[in-house]
Amino acid sequence: MKITNVLPAVSLLALAACGTEVAEPAAEVTASKPVTESSKPAAQFDGTVTKIGSPFSISYKIIGTPVVGSPIAVELRVASSVEFQRAQLSYTIPDDSSMVLHEAQPQTVEAEFADNESWLDERVTVVPMREGRIYLNVAASAEAADGRITTMMAVPIQVGAGGRELEEQGELGTDEDGEAIRILTNE
Repeated sequence: MKITNVLPAVSLLALAACGTEVAEPAAEVTASKPVTESSKPAAQFDGTVTKIGSPFSISYKIIGTPVVGSPIAVELRVASSVEFQRAQLSYTIPDDSSMVLHEAQPQTVEAEFADNESWLDERVTVVPMREGRIYLNVAASAEAADGRITTMMAVPIQVGAGGRELEEQGELGTDEDGEAIRILTNE
């Protein structure tokens, strides 16, 4: 009697396991359907800044090869973690000798989120003025119930080969505790 009671339970477990194997290929078919524009991840961008509790995450992609004196486009995707109707995007350059905004590029842009989307796509045009690593500062801000909230990011742009290698300064030495230190010289 005990064996006959266990046999139906084992049969049910075997059937349940078979049912799981059949369901997995169906899940693969569903996952292979075409990706729509609204479901595209921001992974296509070169970099993303997201801080815990930040109202926005900012992703960027450099379009083309940066060359001194030629305009270059930076594609931005600003995703919102809070439901906002509007956002203000501001662009600044910390070193005016390194890069300038293109003459047709406004320094501040007001943008609206679409009803069914939580991100904005914007394109910024800048003109590099020297080789090396230069930065475009991007700020996304919006009005909240308790004031204006902002997320900032520095977008690195590498122009040419200059400035890529770390140049060591001074000589490597040790202090009185035996720790490695760098001793700067006047040379």
